[in-house]
Amino acid sequence: MAAASPVLQAVHHVALICSDYQTSRNFYVNVLGLVVVAENYRAARDSWKLDLALPDGSQLELFSFPNPPARPSRPEACGLRHLAFVVRDLDAYVVWLESNGVAVEAIRVDEFTHKRFTFFQDPDGLPLELYELPE
Repeated sequence: MAAASPVLQAVHHVALICSDYQTSRNFYVNVLGLVVVAENYRAARDSWKLDLALPDGSQLELFSFPNPPARPSRPEACGLRHLAFVVRDLDAYVVWLESNGVAVEAIRVDEFTHKRFTFFQDPDGLPLELYELPE
């Protein structure tokens, strides 16, 4: 009889590499509203590491490195496709993003869950999704 597999509990963090640290820091902190947990410069790598928290305890790690290669996007490459965030009020968040100069796609409805969602991009073109889960 095979043993039961161990269970993953949650996503702890997602790591992102940015091309312009200050622009991406401003976007994730001041536009998206993530909370800074720690910010460290790693001189040996000429790299910043910014730990950001969401209200549920999950985190984003934002890294900078000298001359990172561009992210393959279209046609879509294998690997991480996009990062999705839960919001309670999609319309309000879209208005907030647009008032901060962020282009947002039209709101759509998931054909299977019937939940509303939309996409936008971070300063490096990483696709980000807002997925509405009202309280």
